[in-house]
Amino acid sequence: MIEITDPRTRFRGELLGAVGAALLVAVAFTVPQLAGESWRRSLFAAAAPIFGHWSPHIGWGTLPALVLAAAVVVQGPALADRLPWRRLLIAGYLTAVVWAFALALVDGWRRGVTARLADGHEYLAEVPGVTDIPAMLDSFAGRIVDGQPDSWTTHVSGHPPGALLFFVVLDRMGLGGSTWAGIVCVLAGSSAPIAVAVALRALGAEDRARRALPFLVLAPAAVWTAVSADALFAGVSAWAVALLAVATGARSARAAGRTTDRPPDYRVSRRTAIPLACAAGVLFGFGIYLNYGLILMGLFAVAVLLAGRTVGPLLPAGLGALVVVAGFAAAGFWWLDGYHLVVERYYQGIAATRPYGYWWWGNLAATVCAVGLATAAALTRALAPSRLRTLDPAALLVAAAVCAVAAADLSGLSKAETERIWLPFDMWLLAATAFLPRGHVRPWLAVQATGALLLVHLLLTNW
Repeated sequence: MIEITDPRTRFRGELLGAVGAALLVAVAFTVPQLAGESWRRSLFAAAAPIFGHWSPHIGWGTLPALVLAAAVVVQGPALADRLPWRRLLIAGYLTAVVWAFALALVDGWRRGVTARLADGHEYLAEVPGVTDIPAMLDSFAGRIVDGQPDSWTTHVSGHPPGALLFFVVLDRMGLGGSTWAGIVCVLAGSSAPIAVAVALRALGAEDRARRALPFLVLAPAAVWTAVSADALFAGVSAWAVALLAVATGARSARAAGRTTDRPPDYRVSRRTAIPLACAAGVLFGFGIYLNYGLILMGLFAVAVLLAGRTVGPLLPAGLGALVVVAGFAAAGFWWLDGYHLVVERYYQGIAATRPYGYWWWGNLAATVCAVGLATAAALTRALAPSRLRTLDPAALLVAAAVCAVAAADLSGLSKAETERIWLPFDMWLLAATAFLPRGHVRPWLAVQATGALLLVHLLLTNW
């Protein structure tokens, strides 16, 4: 097959991807409004495909969000090209944090930050009742199914015990309450773009990392990074991939007998690579105890090993993950038991009513809202067969994200709310923007920012 390289043709491909994604979103928003009242109520999402309500508004975060968006669009690409690596990561992280908080403050401090995790269905509602952590872990599975006097609240029952455990430990550290929980989730979730950049650079794709970083920090996904526990899950899983990439990059460079072109302060020795791989395994392992769906992060581990052309880190990473699994098993919670029980609980609730015929494609529209039209425009470039054949690291990680989203969607266990549930996958979908031509970057950044601003000002999201 002859690859088409005509710039005009490739730009038409970008436009087709973006227009197709925009149409999907438009249809997903329109169909519920045209359908009958009974069917519309069965969606259990007043602003389907987004879980929230239509409510045009402005707030304290409006002006800062506009100013920051303009600054990133105008200066972001140039700064990403020329800043020293460490300063770039710091600047990128601070920008992501400010962007997330600015978007949250459009809804106000209370509704946008402090009240998000204070809902009675959230994890914090169960924290005061956990007086004995070992006993909580041992009895956790027995309280998943609904209809019992001591059944867990919706979010606790829908996740493994790691999520509740995290907030219990946070409370024990003196950081209790929804305000601290929300701040921690934002800080953790905002680090995910930095982890993506670190992973790409470690695998020899620093240029891709620099090109994608402005899109990562200005992603519409920040609407749900502030404030949801899924932002925490995204941060943990992203750093699992990043640490594995650093360990893999070091090993693959040694195996090939070549010196890395990374600066000396970024090289890792064999002695360092092994504990890094173990740490990655621990984070991968803990991830599946935060969210059952993060078992799909294994696809990203495969992508990293393929990009690095080595399986060297697999054993230490596997041992790290097994330590976590063994720890939870010893405490009385077996992951597979929890998974089967949570499927039962899932269909005891509104999932039994939400129509799969709408949500299998409505989910994808919600994902477009989170990753933006620029990501859709870049997908055909990122997934070009020639790039996948050469094991381009960014292309492989984007392909892993596409596969993870497809698997989660087809499972039927994520009907609605995927704009936040799939945040751990969305971060890697955004890496596709690294393949946009330099001359197209600012316009697409402007499209991303506009999408995020429209979402946060037109809707009151539940997260």
